[in-house]
Amino acid sequence: MRKVTIFVVLLLLNIPVFTQNNLWTLEGCINHALENNISILQAKNNLLSAQQDITSARGNFLPSINSNLSGGASFGNIELYAGEFADREYYSTSVGVGLSQNIFNGFRNINLLNQSKLSLQRNKYELESLKDDISLNVANAYLNVLFNKENLELAKSQVVFSEIQIEKVKSLVNEGSEPMSTLIETQATYSRDIQNLTIAQNSHELALLGLSQLLQIPNEGFDIELIEIDAPSANLMYDDITPILNYAMENRNEIKVAEQDIELAKIGTKISRSAYLPSISMGYGFNASANFSNLTDDDELLDQINDNKGHSLNMNISIPIFSRNQIKSQVKKSKIQESTSSLFLEQVKINLESTIQRAFTDASAALKSYEAAQLSLQSQEVAFQNSQERFIIGALNSFDLEQSRLRLLNARSSLINAKYDFIFKTKVLDFYLGKR
Repeated sequence: MRKVTIFVVLLLLNIPVFTQNNLWTLEGCINHALENNISILQAKNNLLSAQQDITSARGNFLPSINSNLSGGASFGNIELYAGEFADREYYSTSVGVGLSQNIFNGFRNINLLNQSKLSLQRNKYELESLKDDISLNVANAYLNVLFNKENLELAKSQVVFSEIQIEKVKSLVNEGSEPMSTLIETQATYSRDIQNLTIAQNSHELALLGLSQLLQIPNEGFDIELIEIDAPSANLMYDDITPILNYAMENRNEIKVAEQDIELAKIGTKISRSAYLPSISMGYGFNASANFSNLTDDDELLDQINDNKGHSLNMNISIPIFSRNQIKSQVKKSKIQESTSSLFLEQVKINLESTIQRAFTDASAALKSYEAAQLSLQSQEVAFQNSQERFIIGALNSFDLEQSRLRLLNARSSLINAKYDFIFKTKVLDFYLGKR
């Protein structure tokens, strides 16, 4: 769910592509991905192809017109009369124009046009769904960087604290209040904090690398704008899941795609059934020809063409009688596809409802975890402050102080995780409710 839920800033902010320091904003990252992602570009090409399918389907209503021009020539001796031969040049030529128009084909052309229009709309829904997925993935990667930045700052603060602690212990050792072993343990703690800082820095760099690779841009010099996310409250949590479910069922693109598939399957059945009906077409033709030998005057050619011109009309009616069960089988397959599409729609609805219910449950649990993390941090802060005071007066050894510090560190880290987790999971509910 974390991958989906990190849509929070996208839903909350409206900021430019870059800040003054050329840091990438979330909106800038998402816009860049929507303009350059290969999958989206492919989906846009599918839209262009679907538009051409509509143009082609509309063209089926227009007549087809063809022209032809042919000519031939032969040279050499030919027998003019019995036993009498002569050297002759023989030429022939013809020109023609033909037109054919479909009158009726079982409403196939109308259904093909409707099918192409539905396919275009389906592709649009698919594109919007893909844009949602890409936006969520980018938002996830972006806020993963923010999450690692906050953990990095926490690791840095621990290093600073350890440096200060070393100086305090040195003073106590010099005064004779603490043995040298205490300083050695404190320095060891400092080394562990440096190691944790290195891990945090590496995680942050990997998060930046992941985002830059998702955007398909060079990682060198790439960084994002730091966004302050306020501490969430219980007011962000929804009391009732019903409005979310109702809105999602009516407006989610995956539902619309599945509904379009059903309509496409129904039209496919109509197209298959059209083969049972007769088809009617009409045609018109014009033709002119000339045959001549040893032609010396161009006017003779034109005269012959004019004299040999002609017109023709024809009508063709084709009535299917037996198609070796091909039409029957195709209609049954189309009906099966209708049933399959209906089942797929039901499955999509079940999956969507399950996802939203799980998101609602996760958000409720995340709220409780966040509230518990807040209380835990408050307790650990008081406990650590008390441990420091006891350590200074010699009532607590360095090992116990380190354990108290680790508990405080874990509490702070847990609060960071709980904060992001709760915000992300409430905003995914916003996403399904259509809040952009």
